[in-house]
Amino acid sequence: MKTQLIASALILAAGSAFAASHAMAPAVEASDQSVANGVVSADMITAGENGWMVVHRTDAEMKPGPVVGYAPLRKGENVDVAAILTEAVAPGDMLMLMVHGETGGMKTGRFEYTLGAKEDGPIKIDGNLVMTVITAQ
Repeated sequence: MKTQLIASALILAAGSAFAASHAMAPAVEASDQSVANGVVSADMITAGENGWMVVHRTDAEMKPGPVVGYAPLRKGENVDVAAILTEAVAPGDMLMLMVHGETGGMKTGRFEYTLGAKEDGPIKIDGNLVMTVITAQ
């Protein structure tokens, strides 16, 4: 009986550790949406640190293009993150919603990234960008 209790406790502990390690894995969840109101939203973003949701233009090649919006993120889960678009986006345009960090810049709390710069740059996990692509409706 005691052995079963210890085994059960170890299994629960391992499961909790696994869930905790994956609960904070950076991720972006968003769907195709209308941007007629000048805003693009992500349903949920999990960030490993304070940073930014950055909206890049993209296309079928899936390379990040110019930044057309951004919104601040807190470390942890961020729900219904909305970025005001800084230029017109037409229905059918592809947008890449990407997690960027808050590092390397001159001022905390000010978005300082420009395409290819290191300030407030993209977060990568195992060499992969943390992002999703949506199509404007």
